[in-house]
Amino acid sequence: MEILIICLFIAALLPYIGKLPVAVAMSKIGGYDNQHPREQQSKLTGFGARSLAAHQNAFESLIVFAIAILCAIATKTTGEFIQQLAMTHIAARIAYHIFYLMNLSTLRSLVWFVATCSSFVIIYKCMP
Repeated sequence: MEILIICLFIAALLPYIGKLPVAVAMSKIGGYDNQHPREQQSKLTGFGARSLAAHQNAFESLIVFAIAILCAIATKTTGEFIQQLAMTHIAARIAYHIFYLMNLSTLRSLVWFVATCSSFVIIYKCMP
């Protein structure tokens, strides 16, 4: 179960770590506008826009993954296979962010699929 909680912790950190490239991109277009950050973010293009999209997608992914991990813990479905799926999810999400920043859309979509499937398989395995 410790691995699952560590994976959940990492997954919760990923959106915030993913904000760093967004902040860098924002600072390059007139400095970070803390008064109106969302307005400034809407003006990002290229790397900045991809950074923002990856950052937002990390939050979206976290919802399903957190539900999966909490289901696994609640149903005591925490065996080695579930742990491997959780680690696969984390590895795929890190790769997703990197591929998004590098503008490698096909690889990004592939690892998104792997991460998403990992979460849903965890949930499926928790069903009686």
